[in-house]
Amino acid sequence: MRASFVFSEVVTGLRRNVTMTIAMILTTAISLGMFGGGLLLVRTIDKMQASYLDDVEVTVYLTQDISANDQNCTAEPCSSIRSALENNQAVESVVFEDRNEAYERFQRIFEGQPELVELARPESLPASLHVKLFDPERSEVIVQEFGNQPGVANVDDQNKFLDRFFDLLNSGRDGTFIVAAIAALAAVLLIANTIQVSAYTRRTEVGIMRLVGATRWYTQLPFLLEAVVAGVIGAALGVVGLIGVKYIALDQIFEATGGAIPKIEMVDILFPVAPVLLGVSILISAITGYVTLRAYVRT
Repeated sequence: MRASFVFSEVVTGLRRNVTMTIAMILTTAISLGMFGGGLLLVRTIDKMQASYLDDVEVTVYLTQDISANDQNCTAEPCSSIRSALENNQAVESVVFEDRNEAYERFQRIFEGQPELVELARPESLPASLHVKLFDPERSEVIVQEFGNQPGVANVDDQNKFLDRFFDLLNSGRDGTFIVAAIAALAAVLLIANTIQVSAYTRRTEVGIMRLVGATRWYTQLPFLLEAVVAGVIGAALGVVGLIGVKYIALDQIFEATGGAIPKIEMVDILFPVAPVLLGVSILISAITGYVTLRAYVRT
């Protein structure tokens, strides 16, 4: 009987303040959806870092005279540079690429832009040494040691580009979390306001219950459960929204990148993002409801 009463009171409270309940659910769904989007972005960045760091290279571009006259990197100073790189303890492998090989790679990369390929000539591309490191994050060692050596035109550190790229992605992630926090604040205020209004509209009934011996906790439990139920519904809508965004927009965007950005799979949303959103919604709703009842509602 007690459980039935509490359940009926929760349903009555949600139905009586239906507009505020809907606003609370939608605000919660938006804030949790943004938070979930941030979590998915973190997961995607981690995947990209793990994938890209395996392929990161330092490219040592050679001067024009070496590129033109030393096709196999057997003469000085190219052979000395290559030998020094191969003997470096931080280096895993070194691959020499002459002008013709560089031109073939250029054609493959820009095969979708034939006018650009027509303008290029093998003579305009330098020979290079492609250096793969055991620890890609130590690429600065190669740049400092070989950047000013005779025969080296310049050293291209792919890790620097990746750092800038991931900094940009991390900024987008931080922006998503900030917007989610603002929306969460609005949801918290709505939950608190809804509980106050709900308690005020039922103050007579609650007062009678207290007179006949009902405990404070028993009379306030329905209001607390109202907030939790609305939070859970909001979390469910947030998860559904993430799934919808995945199929409507994200899959097409990631396919257009040609695999440069790994796709977000359904399992990424269902675990661990969905349980996290559900847990956060219950925690925020319960804490907000409890604090509001203790601070503002005297029943």
